[in-house]
Formats: sequence, structure tokens, C-alpha cells
Amino acid sequence: MRARGLIVGAVLVVPAGVMLGGCDSSSANAAFVVKGGDPSQGPPLIRYYGCAACHTIPGVPGATGHVGPPLAKFRNRTYIAGVLSNNAENLVLWIQHPRKVSAHTAMPETGISDAEARHVAAYLYSR
Repeated sequence: MRARGLIVGAVLVVPAGVMLGGCDSSSANAAFVVKGGDPSQGPPLIRYYGCAACHTIPGVPGATGHVGPPLAKFRNRTYIAGVLSNNAENLVLWIQHPRKVSAHTAMPETGISDAEARHVAAYLYSR
């Protein structure tokens, strides 16, 4: 007698920490590497440019603002400002020129330099 409609399946066992689809944890983290950014320089720049007045930012004294979103666990977000994919270059762009991304944003153009924006971005991704 023949068995009809018999489906034999296989179980794929993947070790913990390995992701399928060509995206391992090192390539996923690469999106959050800010070239030229030094996280240790972020907090004083955040305070100098007034980011703390609008945002709650862990590790930055006085950063308890409630105008903008809290910036804890920033690397876990999918989007920046609801429109940009969350990666280092987009975050630097947003920090430097928020109005180029969203003309009606309340976030001001502060005049922060590219190098300084990279330090701030590196700090946000380090938290």
C-alpha cells in the first residue's frame, strides 16, 4: 500500500545568535556605527546645543525635557522622525538639518557641525 499525501518535513536547527537571511548581529550593528563619532563627547554637546531642553536623554544631567520624544534606547527604533530609516548617516542628517527632513518639525536647526552631530549620534547609539 502506498501512503498518499504524506509530507515529510525537516527541522532546521539554528544556533542561538545566528540570524537567517544574510543579516547577522555584526551587520545589523554596522548601521549604528557612526564614523568619526566619539560617544564620550556627546553629553556636553547635547547640553551646549540645548537638546536637553526638549528631550529626556539618559546619562545627560538636566536632560529631562518633554517637548520631543525621550531618546533612550535609540538604536531600537525603526525610524527617525517617523520618516527616515534608523541608521547612522540618517541620524547625523536629522541632528544637523531636521528641516530638510521634515519642513514642519518643531526641532530647530541649531548650527551643529557635522563632526559634533556625529559625536551626539554616537552617544545616542551607545545608550
